[in-house]
Amino acid sequence: MNRPVVAGVDGSPSSLAAADLAAATAVARSRPLVLVHGYLHPMGYGVPLNPYDLGVPAPTAESEKMLESVAADLADRYPGLRVQVRQVAGGPGATMVEESRRAELVVVGSRGVGGFAGLLVGSVSGQLAQHGHCPVLVVRPPEQPIPMGGPVLVGVDGSGSAGYAVELAADEAARRDAELVLTHVRSPERGAVAPEVAAEASTAEQAESAGLLAAAAERVRAAHPGLRVTERAVVAASPEAALLQASGTASLVVVGSRGRGGFVGLLLGSVSQAVVQHAHCPVLVAHRPEGD
Repeated sequence: MNRPVVAGVDGSPSSLAAADLAAATAVARSRPLVLVHGYLHPMGYGVPLNPYDLGVPAPTAESEKMLESVAADLADRYPGLRVQVRQVAGGPGATMVEESRRAELVVVGSRGVGGFAGLLVGSVSGQLAQHGHCPVLVVRPPEQPIPMGGPVLVGVDGSGSAGYAVELAADEAARRDAELVLTHVRSPERGAVAPEVAAEASTAEQAESAGLLAAAAERVRAAHPGLRVTERAVVAASPEAALLQASGTASLVVVGSRGRGGFVGLLLGSVSQAVVQHAHCPVLVAHRPEGD
């Protein structure tokens, strides 16, 4: 199935940055690009106010012009790009979650129209990160330049979700000809225990960390023999703190939708959620596409 790359566009600078990255990604993957605008009815939020009027509200001429303008600009700047535009009568968050069922990748800005400066992730990107049905790329605001030469960073914790994140991160690093950094974070030694007990626990944790990284690196090198892979064991107060700090020099951070110990009903784990909210570079949330 030739699944498209889908970008949510509302005219905001953040969404335009997302559309630009989505266009580059679509060309690199030889996929079509679909620009989607989920619009709300001016007063009824997409639902007719009159219960006897079951017609679907029409899109506005202004939003249609905005979409066509963005599509034309991208087609000019990315030769070979196949781009379509679509408006959907519904809330933008629900619209993009539904679009993700048929997409290879969904790209959204971290803030849309009406977002506050202190709210790094808006409701649309937040909903997609939680409930997307394919990988979701959240693009940082355009005022935060992306370090294009930086590595692709991914956390390793032994969970199935993190395993899929490593797979996606390796694919992205190979496409970008970038270094892949596999990171496992463990807590510092704590507590008033006997020195020999603390030393034994520390040795066991180091061995577990090294084992997880080695196993992940072996799988990556088998799939991508020429890829530069770095295994990085980190001692930090929390995995999210370590990943956020490392994101400052990365071109992309890839996170699983759930980590070790996550509950089935918790679609986005606390580490992934923190990284999506506060990373200094784009974040790819590794939702496995439906049907895969």
